[in-house]
Amino acid sequence: MNTSNEILDRINAFIDQLPYERKPFSLYEPIQYVLSLGGKRIRPALMLLSYQLYKDEPERILMPAVALETYHNYTLLHDDLMDNADLRRGHATVHKRWDANTAILSGDSMLVLAYERMAQVPHDKLADVLSLFTETALEIGEGQQYDMEFERRNDVREEEYIEMIRLKTSVLLACAMKMGAILADASAEDADNLYKYGEQIGLAFQLQDDLLDVYGDPAVFGKAIGGDITSNKKTYMLINAFLRADDRQRAELHHWVDAATFDRQEKIQAVTKLYNEIGIRQLCEAKINSYFEQAKQYLALIDVPAERKQPLIDFTNEMMHRDK
Repeated sequence: MNTSNEILDRINAFIDQLPYERKPFSLYEPIQYVLSLGGKRIRPALMLLSYQLYKDEPERILMPAVALETYHNYTLLHDDLMDNADLRRGHATVHKRWDANTAILSGDSMLVLAYERMAQVPHDKLADVLSLFTETALEIGEGQQYDMEFERRNDVREEEYIEMIRLKTSVLLACAMKMGAILADASAEDADNLYKYGEQIGLAFQLQDDLLDVYGDPAVFGKAIGGDITSNKKTYMLINAFLRADDRQRAELHHWVDAATFDRQEKIQAVTKLYNEIGIRQLCEAKINSYFEQAKQYLALIDVPAERKQPLIDFTNEMMHRDK
């Protein structure tokens, strides 16, 4: 049975050797570039680890697993264009290295390529796999639309935010796990429980990302902290700060959110101080823990030997920076 690190090595090696033989090369070069930038490979790893709960040799499903990674990176390519971001994983984004039109067209081709790769599953699994993949892709677009609309609103409720991150982030992790189960001939009940496990882990993962953006170590987090604060992103943190603030704290939050010009560090320090006063860190940590505990309950329902679950548990703990 493969460890999570062995599975990650196989995924990266498989991506590195994928051929790009169609012409013009200029259309496919940005796709190859985006996939070469690395990343955590969480989604293909979850698919292979879910498959391995039931069957050995998870490398049999590397192509559909990489299809999910191709799709995920397509969404990042277009997100970067919409956000006009300069960097992705420390490298120039596609629209900066090439141009916006290239990013649009190569992104569109990347989506089609993801479907071509996903279609390379056994024929008897094709309908179920493509149905799940298509539903997931539609949900992710819906999540992105909600996220964009929330930027223009100051009345976003916590439950709306949770639903947005479920659509934008969680469903792809859930899809990866259910897909691995389907390809391994798991029961429908197990496949559904693995989907729910992935969904809960995805919610915990995104809330942790919100938390780390305020309280993380930049060296570990991989980027400067405070980006969500300076951009007034409607995170779980900011939404609950407004909900729980007293009149003085709320006025100060409004001052920083409404400020057209500001010193970046001053704003980050001031808003973080308010979060500390209101108890937002503890609130977010409790919510993360509740999703993580719920996920473990779904995994407990999967009727396979404990040792087969261990690589998946190890990977999830590492992904969530947990010891157990």
